[in-house]
Amino acid sequence: MLTIDNVYRANNVLKEVARKTDVIYAPKLCPDAHLYLKTENLQVTGSFKIRGAYYKMTRLSKAEKAKGVIACSAGNHAQGVALAAQKNGIKAVICLPDGAPISKVQATKSYGAEVCLVEGVYDDAYKRALELRDEKGYTFLHPFNDEDVVAGQGTIALELAEQLPDLDAVIVPIGGGGLISGIAFTIKTLYPNVKVYGVQAEGAPSMANSIADHQIEELKSVSTIADGIAVKKPGTLTYELCEKYVDQIVTVSDDEISAAILALMEQHKLVTEGAGAVAVAAAMFHKVDIKGKKAVCVLSGGNIDVTILSRVITRGLIMSGRNSQLTIELVDKPGQLLTVSKLIAESGANIISVHHERANTGSSVNGCYLRITMETRDFAHVEQIKTALVESGFKLV
Repeated sequence: MLTIDNVYRANNVLKEVARKTDVIYAPKLCPDAHLYLKTENLQVTGSFKIRGAYYKMTRLSKAEKAKGVIACSAGNHAQGVALAAQKNGIKAVICLPDGAPISKVQATKSYGAEVCLVEGVYDDAYKRALELRDEKGYTFLHPFNDEDVVAGQGTIALELAEQLPDLDAVIVPIGGGGLISGIAFTIKTLYPNVKVYGVQAEGAPSMANSIADHQIEELKSVSTIADGIAVKKPGTLTYELCEKYVDQIVTVSDDEISAAILALMEQHKLVTEGAGAVAVAAAMFHKVDIKGKKAVCVLSGGNIDVTILSRVITRGLIMSGRNSQLTIELVDKPGQLLTVSKLIAESGANIISVHHERANTGSSVNGCYLRITMETRDFAHVEQIKTALVESGFKLV
């Protein structure tokens, strides 16, 4: 059984490999709360997963270690298992979904593990890992549905209890549920009054649906930029722990996640992956009740693929009103573009692209459309520009 003693044992073991990650005050992310960030994105291998993977590895018998280990992962557990195996001199085979970010695949290989790419998502990689376990006799290390792995992740809660002794709430990402199970079990055992909120992506709400319907449910498909928590079905152990210890589970959209990633980069110089930013997204967009409370968001990982980072930043800019587009219907005559440009410039916005096209059938013969993309401060700034254009006689489409 999972016990608090097991979490303390894990904490002692992990002192030799895992970092005690910093807690950073973040007043601007959610101004009406006292918000902090637990920076597991700065952990060894770039995520919290090293905690559970390494502790589990130390609990294996000599016979199990001799067989070698196999694991499946969306990327972060893979790196944790690979590094833990390397430090313990154990062979590791990792099954990853073929859509896993290249950076995670390469990092896993760099720790000496053998990588097997599987077509599909995490759950497909899981099935292939079980097949290889049976074929080759490897010892399987589950990424979340394991008491020792959960105990390892629970060490985060022990650090939080020391770093933020008068904490009111913890906001935690949920994929398969290993992280929140460990944190919720530990926090609620030591401090029953602390609220524990879980956050999933709207495109992968497997635990949220399961808890709402009081039974484990499997999604037909998952789709989210938060690849680290794109899990179709929660574990039996983690489902039970979440149902018992987690106060509420909410979801956030990909646009909200993108805005959170951008805010963390700009305000705190912290790079997080999609899964690592969902807790902050929940706080920023008021998905959980933390007004006036001392709360901490767990930034679970920072292994974002740089090839999608620019797209995430663009979505984050749009979501926060920093990048906006207006379409204006004009009379096609000299001076119109100059007047529009002057109004926008006087408002303090920066035009980054202009597209001009003649009106289609059904519009005025002298009509045209002007589509302008601008850099703006926020949504209030966009409204200010719209008002100025309308007051000057322009028609917004």
